[in-house]
Amino acid sequence: MSETLQHVEQMVDENPRTDVSETFTEWRALLTELKDRLAARFELTRDPSTVDLEHYGDPETGPAGSLAAYTGPEVDWLVHSWIGDPGTGFVNLHLTLWLGPQARVPHLAIALLLWPEGWFYVDAVPRGDMVGDGDYFDSYYAENDAPWLAFKAEHPDFAWFTSRTGFIRASLSPTAYCYSFPSTRPNLDTVAALLRGRVDQWLGWVDAAEPVPAEQRAELAGRDLAIRRNIAERDPANVMGERMFGAELTERLVRALWGGDRVLARPVA
Repeated sequence: MSETLQHVEQMVDENPRTDVSETFTEWRALLTELKDRLAARFELTRDPSTVDLEHYGDPETGPAGSLAAYTGPEVDWLVHSWIGDPGTGFVNLHLTLWLGPQARVPHLAIALLLWPEGWFYVDAVPRGDMVGDGDYFDSYYAENDAPWLAFKAEHPDFAWFTSRTGFIRASLSPTAYCYSFPSTRPNLDTVAALLRGRVDQWLGWVDAAEPVPAEQRAELAGRDLAIRRNIAERDPANVMGERMFGAELTERLVRALWGGDRVLARPVA
C-alpha cells in the first residue's frame, strides 16, 4: 500500500494540465444524486447567504464554482459545492451534512478532488469521545473497522493520503477513507459504490438514533460549530481558492462552508 504525502498544491503543480471535464461531470452527477437522497430524508431550506454563490467565475473561460448551503429542523448545515477549472485538471467537490443537536449521530462528510488524478474522502465526523466512551465507538465505528482494513488490502491502486497538516490528520475518524488514485473506470466505480454505501449506512444511523437529552444539546451544538469552523478555516486546500479567485472571495467561500454568514437560525437546541 503506497502513501501520498504532498500538499494539494504540490499535486496540482507537479502534474501536467489535463482536461478532466468528463470525470468532473460524472462526479457532479454523483454528488447531486446523493444530495437528493439527503433532501428526500430531511426538510431543507436554502440559506439566503449562499444564493448568489450558485454560480461564480466563468466555466467557459477558466475557474468557476458553485456553493449552496441548506438548513432545516434536523440539519444544522448542509453544503453542496464545487470549485475549480476542469479544463486544466483541478476540481474540488463537497457534500457535507452537519446534523442538529437532537441526535449524536456523526456528521456526514464527502469530498472528491481531481488534480488531475483522483482523490476522495468520506468520513463520519465524530460527535463524541470514542476512547472515553466505548459505546459511541461501538455504535458508529466498530462495524466499519473490518471493511476499512479490507479496502486497504484489496485496492492497491489507492494510495492513502496523509495530510501534512497535523490538525487535519486529527480530524479524521479511525474509519475515514482518504485516498488518491488513478481515475480509471474500475476505480471510479469503486468510489461511487463506496460513497453510496456509506450514505445508506449513515441514513440508517439517523433513523435509529436516540434523542439527546435537552440539557445536553446546547453544548453539543457549540462543539459542532467549533469543529466545522476550524476544519473549514484550517483546510490547506484553501490556497487553491486564493490562487483562482483571490483572498476576498475565498474568505467568503470558507465562511459559507461553516455558516459564518448564515441568515436562517440553527436548529433549536
